[in-house]
Amino acid sequence: MIRPAKALRRTLAGLALALAAGPVMAACETTEFEGQPFTACTARAGDDLRLFLNDAEGQLLGSFARVEAALEPDARHLVFAMNAGMFHPDRRPVGLYIEDQTEAAGIVTREGPGNFGMLPNGVFCVLPEGFAVFESRAFAEAPPECRFATQSGPMLVIDGALHPRFLPDSTSLFLRNGVGVSADGQRAVLVISDAPVSFHHFARFFRDALGLPQALYLDGNISRLYAPEIGREDWGFPMGPIIGLVAPDS
Repeated sequence: MIRPAKALRRTLAGLALALAAGPVMAACETTEFEGQPFTACTARAGDDLRLFLNDAEGQLLGSFARVEAALEPDARHLVFAMNAGMFHPDRRPVGLYIEDQTEAAGIVTREGPGNFGMLPNGVFCVLPEGFAVFESRAFAEAPPECRFATQSGPMLVIDGALHPRFLPDSTSLFLRNGVGVSADGQRAVLVISDAPVSFHHFARFFRDALGLPQALYLDGNISRLYAPEIGREDWGFPMGPIIGLVAPDS
């Protein structure tokens, strides 16, 4: 949990910035698309968007509260965070995982069961100059220099087209979360559905509502969001990889 004194300092700092700079757009906003609610959180090139798995002692973080605690000694906090890809029962990433330029799990390019193996799947990459979503086999052939990266699947939007296996009338409905990237790579938008939706509906939100030509599914059913500025702190069992936007406390 965030300590009350620290939370108060953040609130006061935020109010001071707002008074000095005028209205500020929220990092996370909830909207409706085709009758269903979604929350979208935006990071921009130059923002401190990170992936988290283990603490300094190698112990699984697994929760938003533990990530916040790990950031506290550096006087930093999470602006928002969500689960960042599929994981094994011991919380190890299923596919490629890179944290601070160190590869902790290798890329998987073969077709397989479940959502992860529904090719094409992809890799979300935090680049020095922005963000990208790469198809996994293309990534493996020419790996870019990612500071952070997570592999998941399936791809939701591929060069502006929906994944070919998505069905408009599918009755497979779940809470889902994913990440999309703008055409210029300057924005990454992390999205969670606030009601159960199909893959087709979820992918259309990225393409048609947000105008993002590339998007990657992160997970479903266990999907959770941490966004204190909008009063959101979803809870559940420990997670594997977590993605979050980090900012200084003041």
